[in-house]
Amino acid sequence: MLNTVKVGMVSLGCPKNQCDAELMLAKIARAGFRLVNEPGLADVVIINTCCFIQAAKEEAIEEIMEAIHRKEDGFNKKIIITGCLSERYGARVAEEFPEADGVLSLAGNTDIVEAINGVLLNMRPVSGEFGNAKGHNMEGERLLSTLPHYAYLRIADGCDNHCSYCAIPTFRGGFRSREKENIVREARGLAENGVKEIILVAQDVTNYGSDLYGKPALPELLRELSAVEGVKWLRLLYCYPERVTDELIEVIKTEEKIVKYIDLPIQHCNRDILKAMNRPGDERSLWDLVAKLRGAVPGIVIRATLLVGFPGETEEQFTELAEFVNGVKFEHLGCFAYSEEENTPAAGFPDQVEESERRHRAEVIAEQQEVRLAAYLEELKGREYETVVEGFDRYFEMYFGRNYMYAPEIDGMLYFSAKKGKPILGRFVTVKITDVVDNNLIGEITGYL
Repeated sequence: MLNTVKVGMVSLGCPKNQCDAELMLAKIARAGFRLVNEPGLADVVIINTCCFIQAAKEEAIEEIMEAIHRKEDGFNKKIIITGCLSERYGARVAEEFPEADGVLSLAGNTDIVEAINGVLLNMRPVSGEFGNAKGHNMEGERLLSTLPHYAYLRIADGCDNHCSYCAIPTFRGGFRSREKENIVREARGLAENGVKEIILVAQDVTNYGSDLYGKPALPELLRELSAVEGVKWLRLLYCYPERVTDELIEVIKTEEKIVKYIDLPIQHCNRDILKAMNRPGDERSLWDLVAKLRGAVPGIVIRATLLVGFPGETEEQFTELAEFVNGVKFEHLGCFAYSEEENTPAAGFPDQVEESERRHRAEVIAEQQEVRLAAYLEELKGREYETVVEGFDRYFEMYFGRNYMYAPEIDGMLYFSAKKGKPILGRFVTVKITDVVDNNLIGEITGYL
C-alpha cells in the first residue's frame, strides 16, 4: 500500500528551490504516499540540493552523506537526489554517490512520483535531461512548507544577467517568466487557503515579463496581485538595482498591500569592481536610488546584500564600500565573502584575494552593521506596528512575529508580550515597541486586528 511508504524531503537553499520542493510534495501526497517531516523516519528521502556557492555545495554533500549513513544503519531505505547540485553536475552526482538510488535533474522533478516508484522496485532512475532548463516546470499545485499564513510565489526562473561570479545561468538557464494569468490564479488560490503574506521571488523579480511582453511588467503584475482578495501583504525580494524604475517605486508607494520593503542585491559600489562583476552602476547611482526610494516611500526598509573579496578588490576599494554602507545605513544588510565558482569568468581572473582576507572583510562589514542596526532599532521605541504572530518562545516567555520590516528567515523577529488574551498563530496584532535587547525589538500587544 502506498500510504505505508513514508517519504521525506530535505530542501536546501533559497525560496525558489523551496517552491520546487513544494511542487514535488504536492505530487507525492496526491499519489498516496505518506509524508513525514523527519528524514530519519522516511523510507524514501529526497534531497533537494543547492549549489549556489561552495558553502551550499558542502551543505548539500553533508546532507547526502547523512542520508547514506542512515541508509547503512537501516533507516532510510532509498535516497533520491535532485535540485541544483544534480542539475549542475549531472550524471557525475550518480557516479560520486553510488549509494543514491536515483538522481534527477530540475526538469526530472516533474516525474518525482515515477522516480519514487522506480527506486522502490530497485531501479535506479537517472534523469537524461540534465541541462534542459526550459523543461523545468514552475506550474502546478504546491504543498506549502512555510507557516500557513505566508508563502513564496515564484514569478520567474533562470537569469540573463550573467554576473561574472555567478554560475546560476549555467544550470538554471536563461530568464523565463511565468504567464501573468497563472501567477494571479496561484495567488488567489493561496489567499483562499488562508495565506495573508505573499512573497514574490525570482532570480531578478524586476526583470519579470521582459521575455513574454517585450518589457519588464512587474508594476502591472503587482497591481493585479494587489486586487486579490484576502491578501494583506505583498513583499518583493531580489530587485536588481538598475531595474528599480520610477513606475515600480510609484506602485510600491501607492498600493497599500505592498509592504514598504525592498531587497537590493547591490554587491558593491566601486565602479571598477562592478564592471568586473559584469554589473552596471556605481556609488553615485546607488546613492541616487536609495535617496529616491526613501524620498518617495517614507519608512521604506531597504535590505542590501554585498559581495566582498572579489578578485582584484583592493583595500582602498573595500574601504570605499565600507564607508558607503556606513553612510547609506541600510536597515538590513547581508555580506558574503566571494566564492570562487568553477566555470564562471571570475574564477579565472587574476589577483584572487586570499580566502582568509575575504572572510575577514565580510566580518568587518557584519560587525559594523550590528552597530548601525542597534542605532536604527533604538529609534523605533514607542512606535506601533501591525505584526503577524508566528509563535511563542518558551525560553523568553514571549510571543514572536514579524512586522513589515522583517522578511521570513532572513531579517529576524519582533518579540512581544500579551497582557490580555492569547494571540493566535497567523493573526495580526498591533505591537508597541518598548525596548531593544541584543538587536531584537521587544514590545507588547496593544490591539488585536
